[in-house]
Amino acid sequence: MKEKDAIDLLRKSGCSSDVIEHCLAVAAYAREIAVDIRNCAVEKKTQVKIDIDLVYTGGLLHDIGRSRTHGISHAVEGAKIAIENGLDEKLINIIERHIGAGIPEEEAVALGLPAKDYMPLTLEEKVVTHADNLISGTKIGNIDELVAGLRKKQFDEKIIRRFIELNKEICAMRC
Repeated sequence: MKEKDAIDLLRKSGCSSDVIEHCLAVAAYAREIAVDIRNCAVEKKTQVKIDIDLVYTGGLLHDIGRSRTHGISHAVEGAKIAIENGLDEKLINIIERHIGAGIPEEEAVALGLPAKDYMPLTLEEKVVTHADNLISGTKIGNIDELVAGLRKKQFDEKIIRRFIELNKEICAMRC
């Protein structure tokens, strides 16, 4: 899917200009991370495969569900929109699994989400999730700011650890 088509779909779905600007920022940062991971793998002669186009498009569409709700269920709503529009399963999974640093099934149920595991599994899903976690609006932050904000909001430490572990996993693949 081309960038223009993804942005058109965001608009058609009813996303605000603020959401679209955020999605553009996440897509650009996610692509930057993905390129760095690919280049680092080449430099180190390791076997890391990452679909940079999928990361970019997933970043563009990750918050499409915000056209229906700004609550935690925006990921589920976004997946529904993606399915309704015939998007590839890989994009659907990025959209559905980008919330937090992933949400396991038991926590999802407690949050009122359908009983399902919302943990990012593929490298592309993890990169988009990570980029989204570090971007507030259109500004790129860092893990220390993110963790401080989560603690200020009194998030459970096991949830905060997931953010930290995802950050470590992604950073370990970058040069």
